[in-house]
Amino acid sequence: QVQLVESGGGLVQAGGSLRLSCAASGRTFSRLAMGWFRQPPGNERELVAAISRAGVNTYVADFVKGRFTISRDNAKNTVYLQMNTLKPEDTAVYYCAGRASAWYTGRNEYDYWGQGTQVAVSS
Repeated sequence: QVQLVESGGGLVQAGGSLRLSCAASGRTFSRLAMGWFRQPPGNERELVAAISRAGVNTYVADFVKGRFTISRDNAKNTVYLQMNTLKPEDTAVYYCAGRASAWYTGRNEYDYWGQGTQVAVSS
């Protein structure tokens, strides 16, 4: 089993930055493709970014492209989401997820999910 724990959320003013971290337990992190999702208040969960297990391939959703970056450090069992130039519409609970595959940009069928971290952006 793999447990994922997100951290780094909080309250920030518009235009600010946050870096989210997702730490994984166990020794299989390097075998997982990882994704970051978010769920804004009253809306469905959406895929924000994804990264292949080796970190070679990345995907960033159009609505955050140019502002958010996904990366990972397999030696530290951690995946990151760097969020710059934050906007009020980025307010959401952010989740990381892992799937036992080399690369995955789907919205479903992840094997592991974290509990989420709240990000609130004030105008």
